[in-house]
Amino acid sequence: MLEKSIKTKIAMRPFRLEDLGTVMEIEPSAFGEHHWSRQAFVAELNKPEALYFVAYEPSEKQVLGYSGFWMIGDEGHITTLAVHPEYRGQYIGERLLVNNVVAARDCGAFWLTLEVRASNANAQKLYAKYGFKTVNVRPHYYQDNFEDAFILWSENITSPEFDTLFRARVAELTKKEEEFASFSRP
Repeated sequence: MLEKSIKTKIAMRPFRLEDLGTVMEIEPSAFGEHHWSRQAFVAELNKPEALYFVAYEPSEKQVLGYSGFWMIGDEGHITTLAVHPEYRGQYIGERLLVNNVVAARDCGAFWLTLEVRASNANAQKLYAKYGFKTVNVRPHYYQDNFEDAFILWSENITSPEFDTLFRARVAELTKKEEEFASFSRP
């Protein structure tokens, strides 16, 4: 199957209940048989410590991906990040991660953490690009195949060192998005 390409820059907004239809189409393709249920998302959207977002194409208002995190003290715990399979490879996941970093800083977070499948090299590469490091392993964490999860932590996201890295990565991302958009136009 050929990937669809977006024609404009993606936009971000808070995840709304009406997004659940599209999100529930993306969820099993991203996370397999043991994905979150509709009820799990509804519960997440009602948690005061949870912030969830969708990436969408403004011209069509189509949800292309989603992400979210919990604020726990001064930490943001990324709970999910997924992109529709037909739109992968277009920097949407990276833009969602950037949005999470900005939103977490706005909420007072100093660090971000998450679990990622040991086999998910693409996600690990993305997080490493933004300074996340593997600090531990949760053995047999995933229910579907008992795969291990790597526990990743960011550097202090308010530090000058992180800010320098972050600004450089966002500048690179913006350039790649512009190149991709000009290349993919009909």
